[in-house]
Order: sequence, then C-alpha cells, then structure tokens
Amino acid sequence: MKSKPLPTSHSGPSDSPGFLLWRISNNWQREQRAALQPLGLTHTQFVMLAVATWFGAEEPLTQMKLSQLTGSDPMTTSQVVRALLASGLFERADHPTDTRAKVISASATGRKLAQKAIAVVEEVDRRFFEPLGQDQARLVTLFQTLLDKR
Repeated sequence: MKSKPLPTSHSGPSDSPGFLLWRISNNWQREQRAALQPLGLTHTQFVMLAVATWFGAEEPLTQMKLSQLTGSDPMTTSQVVRALLASGLFERADHPTDTRAKVISASATGRKLAQKAIAVVEEVDRRFFEPLGQDQARLVTLFQTLLDKR
C-alpha cells in the first residue's frame, strides 16, 4: 500500500470540504470582483455599503456594529470605512445617544450605488449558483448552520 504524501483523513483534495470551499470561494470572488469593477467597488466595499444601507435605516450604525454585521475584522472594517468616507459613499455623524461614538451611514450617492451594485451582485449569484437548482435553498441552510455554530 502506497503511503499518502500528507497525513490527512481525506483521500485527496477533491473530498476535503475546506479545500472545496476555498476553491469555490475563489471562483465566486473572482466573478464578483469582475462584475463590481466597472462600478468602482471591491466586493468588501460593496458588502459594507450594502449592510450600511440595509441596517443603517433601522438603527444608528457604529463602525464596530458594521464589523459585527459583516463578519469583517475591525482593521479591515476601519480601512474600508475610511475609503468609503473618502469617496463620498459614507457619511459620519455624532451618535444620537452615545456622545463618545460616531455613526456611519451610506450617503445619498452611496445608496444609489448600492442599489445598482446589488443588482449586479445578485445576477452573479444567480448565474454562479444556478447549477444547484433547487439545492440552493439547502446550501443556504447549511451555510446558516455553520455560521450559527461560530
């Protein structure tokens, strides 16, 4: 019997869920990046802009809350927020109840761009996940289960 080159429980990369997720994620990110590039957004910027547009209408949104909602680390969130502020897509104001905090929100320009970008992103998603057919709903449930366990 030939020994494996790596001490793994998998027969190879093609049955490793982590490796498959990594490859799928890279392919998906590549397609999203190409689709968002004409709008002048990275995918991370789009996510922050979309979340700020969505949740900012409901409650004051701090940078920390944006980091939590997107699952991004605070340093990445800070860098993206600065870029979106500099480009006029975000605005910053005093928090209505916490004098120590600032709130961020999508500007009118940012909200318009978010509306354009969501259509682009959802079209990429539709094409990317189309081969799954009815299994898409199950995939979403599985993803939610993994996120809930973290």
